Amino acid sequence: MEVDLEWVGVLRHGESTGNVAREVAETAGADVIDLAERDADVPLTGPGRDQATAAGELLAGHRPDVVVTSTYRRAWDTAKLAAPAGVAIVPDERLRDRELGVLDLLTTRGVRERWPDEARRKRRLGRFYYRPPGGESWADVVLRVRSLLAELSAERPGARVLLSAHEMTVFALRYLLEGLPEPDLMRAAAATAVPNGSLTTWERDRDGGFTMVLAQRIA
Repeated sequence: MEVDLEWVGVLRHGESTGNVAREVAETAGADVIDLAERDADVPLTGPGRDQATAAGELLAGHRPDVVVTSTYRRAWDTAKLAAPAGVAIVPDERLRDRELGVLDLLTTRGVRERWPDEARRKRRLGRFYYRPPGGESWADVVLRVRSLLAELSAERPGARVLLSAHEMTVFALRYLLEGLPEPDLMRAAAATAVPNGSLTTWERDRDGGFTMVLAQRIA
């Protein structure tokens, strides 16, 4: 797609209580992640806030013109801690995390045990197009990120834009900015970790496209 921006960065939110709860549940072999809040309200942990603060030091050297943040608390709080002084923070619900529908709060084992038909359907359709009941596919997330990029290009041509968002946002941008086809994107996703508090950036190249030039864990 045509994107009229000079630089795009994604800051994945710092470690959240949801990240910790998922790790505990997966390690224990549980079916369900023990988390009281809805996904939109999951807060940062203490280390997660430290990651966001450390990101602010790195971002001072990149100096985005605007920070657009997911409306989920963990991403918004990360943006507030990391954004350079004087840079506007704009919330946008199109950057929210992927919605999982009936699979929300289930571990890998939980999905396999409680929704075996869905597990089989996902294997048949593939990760990119599989949409759980009541949830979203990767393609759905790409569509809303595509809409946001088009709007930013029209309203802020040539701008340097930082997105404070989620792991899925990084892969959506690899698809949109680098033009990775679905098979290549899936291979990249399987081989790539996007740690909490990491910064991934793209710069415009000579041909007018984008090249990923930095993938860095902050702390």
